Amino acid sequence: MSLQLYLLLSTMMFLEFAIWGAWSPVLATRLLGPLNFTGKQTGLIYGTIPLACIISPLIAGQIADRWVATEYILAVSHLLGAVFLFTAAKKKIFKNLFGVMLVYALFYTATLPLVNSLMFSHLTDAAAQSPKIFIWAPVAWVIVGWTLTVWRRVKGTGQGTDCLVFAAILSVVMGIFCFFLPHTPPAGQAGRLLAFVEAFSMLSNFNFLIFITISFVVSAQLQFYFLGTAQYLQDIGVQSKNVPAVMTIAQIAQSIATVVLLGWLMRSFGFRGTLTVGTLCWLLMYLGYTAERPKQLVIGSQALHGLAYVFFMIGGQIYVDSIAPANIKSSAQALLFVITIGFGLFLGTQFTGTVMDKFNKNGKFQWRPIFMVPCVLLLICTIVFAVFFRG
Repeated sequence: MSLQLYLLLSTMMFLEFAIWGAWSPVLATRLLGPLNFTGKQTGLIYGTIPLACIISPLIAGQIADRWVATEYILAVSHLLGAVFLFTAAKKKIFKNLFGVMLVYALFYTATLPLVNSLMFSHLTDAAAQSPKIFIWAPVAWVIVGWTLTVWRRVKGTGQGTDCLVFAAILSVVMGIFCFFLPHTPPAGQAGRLLAFVEAFSMLSNFNFLIFITISFVVSAQLQFYFLGTAQYLQDIGVQSKNVPAVMTIAQIAQSIATVVLLGWLMRSFGFRGTLTVGTLCWLLMYLGYTAERPKQLVIGSQALHGLAYVFFMIGGQIYVDSIAPANIKSSAQALLFVITIGFGLFLGTQFTGTVMDKFNKNGKFQWRPIFMVPCVLLLICTIVFAVFFRG
């Protein structure tokens, strides 16, 4: 991989996730604060990403595999997305903001599998080269978070529309930058079977079916981490002001594991070993959660989330690229995003919320039985991978 190609692909990965990271971690403070939205309304707005991910990736993958060069789809999607982000910054009524964010999400989620397929199509050794590019995703979240924090300290405000405007500006930059990405024309013939239909036919492969099924379960259980960790940490004695810093342990571990461990693990143990270790890391993290004490054990277990994300989620994307036919690689990546970010996160949110409500007594969450649920799910996933998967 040449230096020029590395810089182009790394910048693409950085901007792709910087856009998401600019608004997602902090928009809720505006919704619940100045706009006085309910928790349900806030959840619906955040749910626009998984909802859109059920639809857009397959359509974008079909277009990229059959008709239009990938870099042009990325450019147009991000430029149009910027328009809706700027519009969203002006909306103060729930139904109006929800509608705008849903349309924005349809454009943004279309780009998520495409940055992967574009990257993979220009690499000669995805397992060895892609971790050096994937690392810029967590780095982007950290950098934009720091940037927005500094901006708010200078301006003296922390609940404005600046996060949406920041994301919109980054989306404009990304849209323009995409025109300079390596040319990635459609690999398939326009007259052939629909690309996403061919992608679904991959489910006839027993190994791929196991992988997709476990990916759905794993993505659903992720919501126990996202919805429960912050409150859980406070309940065991971590001060609220320190929770964001504690949770960055996962991103630090993710960054290190992406560059140092992922390639080595795949070369040494293959996809079967890598994906199994990923589910095992999440299992160990939740077991640490159920222990509740010592507090340092729970804090340290945040690193396991970062490791698990790298080994399973990123490792899974590399696995899909390795087995997908050349003419449907974009649609294959899209199928993975539909199952995980789409159905997995959306249904996982509902399931997690139900479990948390069930074990809420007198306004206090019973964390041990709550986190035993993902423990059981991940134990089953780990056993199934270890016994049946032959990646």
